[in-house]
Amino acid sequence: MPTPMPRAKRTLLHVYATFAIGGPQTRFAQLANHFGDAYRHVVIAMDGRTDAASRLNPGLDVELMAQPPRQGRGGWALWRVLRARLDALRPDLLITSNWGSMDWALANLDGRTPHLHMEDGFGPEEAERQLARRVWVRRLALRRSLVLLPSLTLDRIARKVWRLPETRLIHAPNGVDCARFAAAPDRAFATACGLPDDGLPVVGTVAALRAEKNLRRLLDAFAQATANRPARLVIVGEGGERAALTAHAAALGLGERVVFTGACPTPERLLPSFSLFALSSDTEQMPISVLEAMAAGLPLAATSVGDVAAMVAPENRPFIVAKSADGLGRAIAALLDDPARGKTIGQANAAHARDRFDQSRMFSTYRRLFDGDLRAVMENPGAGPAGGSPSG
Repeated sequence: MPTPMPRAKRTLLHVYATFAIGGPQTRFAQLANHFGDAYRHVVIAMDGRTDAASRLNPGLDVELMAQPPRQGRGGWALWRVLRARLDALRPDLLITSNWGSMDWALANLDGRTPHLHMEDGFGPEEAERQLARRVWVRRLALRRSLVLLPSLTLDRIARKVWRLPETRLIHAPNGVDCARFAAAPDRAFATACGLPDDGLPVVGTVAALRAEKNLRRLLDAFAQATANRPARLVIVGEGGERAALTAHAAALGLGERVVFTGACPTPERLLPSFSLFALSSDTEQMPISVLEAMAAGLPLAATSVGDVAAMVAPENRPFIVAKSADGLGRAIAALLDDPARGKTIGQANAAHARDRFDQSRMFSTYRRLFDGDLRAVMENPGAGPAGGSPSG
């Protein structure tokens, strides 16, 4: 019997406005590390930043490529340049991410290259409402594409606001390695990150230090919640707002009670040292940081953005509040004052994460998409693992 020919490796072209560390980039690292050498990945970071490459395992078939220079080009002139790059690379699948990569979707307007577009959320300019121009561009550029949406909120927007064909939409929730986050506290690692082992309750968050995360709100809420309670705040992440946030913490008189750790590639080693997780964002959809905190068995005090209220266990929902420092501060204070209740909520979150959001479901979805099963998913987006499961 002749030996079967090995399957040709498919080339996936991923385009990001930035490949700095964030939710979409973390998910890509999860997928690439899991699938190993099964695919050839070409990653274009439009701003030239490639920090998230540090999350990739050694030996993967990943090429980081520069965005073609604009040289003053825009509109059709730029799209012709990008179309020429697509024709030269001849990827089996073009994968774009969020509004920042929409020029590549427009360059593929004729649908010549199979296209998967992934929307994870919005910047601060669209935190409260959709911008009309962007609505129309998405409606035009994505009408031939498969559009993957991790949150039910985004799914509703794609249907009701962007008015994309329902057969082109798939709701596929994010997932995490729940077993990886169900670890005991790593005290030595936490100490190395700047967190003293002094027994104080710890309010923690993991977030890029950007405007839409509104970490100034978290600092205000923490100051309010701990005016008469001993506790510490740990902010894990890096970004352009660090200096301003450090100055605001000092102005609030928080001093050494606030620890900025910088970026942490292994949050599972730090999360178990937290007493509770806080999210203060103005805009999110289905944040991976929330899933990781749930998997680590933490209760959450969070602003009610995107799918967050639907993601957490029912026991945690009273602590998902309106976008205000006062409301978030009260939620933090209530969890600090009742650690037994917080522990019960954390256990419920961990069970909920294992049941709904283990990464095995996500891997099954993306395997089908990366293998080119786009037509089957478009024709029956709710069938099997590729249809995902409700977020709450």
